[in-house]
Amino acid sequence: MKYVLAGSSGFLGKSLARDLVADGHEVVRLVRRAPSQPSEVRWDPAQGRLDPAALEGADVLINLAGANIGRPWTPTYRKTIRESRVSTTSTLATAAAQLERPPVFLTQSGIGGYGKDCGDEILTEESPLGEGFLSDVVRLWEGAADPAREAGCRVAALRTGVVLDHAAPAFQLLSLPFRIGVGGRLGSGKQYFPVVSLTDWLRAVRHAAENDQVSGPVNITLPIPVTNEQFTKDLAAALHRPAFIPVPAVALTTTLGEFAWELIGSKRALPTTLQSTGFTFTHPTSSEAITSALTH
Repeated sequence: MKYVLAGSSGFLGKSLARDLVADGHEVVRLVRRAPSQPSEVRWDPAQGRLDPAALEGADVLINLAGANIGRPWTPTYRKTIRESRVSTTSTLATAAAQLERPPVFLTQSGIGGYGKDCGDEILTEESPLGEGFLSDVVRLWEGAADPAREAGCRVAALRTGVVLDHAAPAFQLLSLPFRIGVGGRLGSGKQYFPVVSLTDWLRAVRHAAENDQVSGPVNITLPIPVTNEQFTKDLAAALHRPAFIPVPAVALTTTLGEFAWELIGSKRALPTTLQSTGFTFTHPTSSEAITSALTH
């Protein structure tokens, strides 16, 4: 199959490209600089520029581009977060809509779209999006794929939790306090903390690309939701470190602002679409996903 990948320079993009190439698929990378190899195509999503001819023959288009949300959300950076997702999705979807043979269109999205703190509510793909900055971003982000959807493309939005892998920036930040002996739960620890192993994320993306039954929102999280308290215990056990220094919620909100709710807000998300279309998890529990992250 021929995949066209936007956001190939990030951790997930590099991992997916490597996985696809290893299985013999053709991967075309969209880049903003001058192409340095035949498998690269230049585009300018900020200006909405992408030659549809460069996508001819593509079976799957995937957008993983987006600015890192793990830094203070100043007014300027909020615009960067929003535009980096909306402009890339819109540009790719508009180009897809002009192709003679509609490809599958996948765009990354986020579990944060369900709201800041959803308590014990079970969140499936049928659950409404919530309120707040990230919820608004997700609405615009997923909505930017409309040109592709209206042109007959099968479109899926990958609402991904925290991806666990030893090289994943988010996991490195989460595990660092434990490695130096000062780890602990975040806030009360009672909040549900949506995570997934890199292995299962890669498999879920491939499943969404190849399974005609998959469309619309797709939660990519553990099938057995885990609280932050349990995740903390599992991580500490895997690293053979203590976990007795909790981080108060007020410390996180004071330091990180609204982004702190991505850590202390509860999101009990279930991967209903994946499981109902035949997907099975290699690492269904927190402890298995953490072990995989530390050993691969």
